Amino acid sequence: MKPEKAGGDIIANVEKELRYIAGIIKQNGRELLSDYTITPPQFVALQWLFEDGDMTIGELSTKIYTACSTTTDLIDRMEKNNLVLRIKDINDRRVVRIHLLDEGKRIIDEVIKKRQCYLEEILKNFSDNEIKVLQENLVKLHQEMRKE
Repeated sequence: MKPEKAGGDIIANVEKELRYIAGIIKQNGRELLSDYTITPPQFVALQWLFEDGDMTIGELSTKIYTACSTTTDLIDRMEKNNLVLRIKDINDRRVVRIHLLDEGKRIIDEVIKKRQCYLEEILKNFSDNEIKVLQENLVKLHQEMRKE
């Protein structure tokens, strides 16, 4: 016999807990960024470039959910701080790609490691199995959300 699906109260609780967790992670992330010369939106942009490699301003705008003009301003400021570089596409010189420089990589790497240490500290009272199950369920949730 198959177990019943979670009811409305459970779903409401899951949504609320995820919202609270996201808020705490966001606040912690902002505190970590105060040690660096980047803003939270710049961090998000750098993170996408770190994970997906060079991309156009249009592609990056789509990833970070901002208008192209806003992303252009973001890139201008990051370029001044030697975090990224605009480079012409070798196949089509009309296309300009945003390239992550070593300083941008260093900042992203440091911040992500600090975030992982924070999470490791939070999870210290979880068993290895609880952490494994949490990770598996988060992956599954993310995959389902990407289908939408």
